Amino acid sequence: YMTQVFCSADEFMSTAEFARNACVIADIQMHGHSGLELQHLLRARGASIPVILLSAQDTDEIRHKAKRDGFSGFFRKPVDGQALIDAIEWSLSQASG
Repeated sequence: YMTQVFCSADEFMSTAEFARNACVIADIQMHGHSGLELQHLLRARGASIPVILLSAQDTDEIRHKAKRDGFSGFFRKPVDGQALIDAIEWSLSQASG
């Protein structure tokens, strides 16, 4: 995979080129906009990039929001590496198919 790292959702939104075959992995808690808000920012721009959320918090409310808002995955930290890779692969296959 080719990766890019951004310090915040705002930095990502201002500098990222939204590739067709891409996936975003975002923490729920970030400086500025949250990972939950990032999905809305992308949609407002017309970008349909799959977003996988990571969080140290695992509540029913957060899981419900993630599911309702169409996130590709939700993982509680620490994240199992193979499970995350599987979620990335699935997200990319859904985005391209």
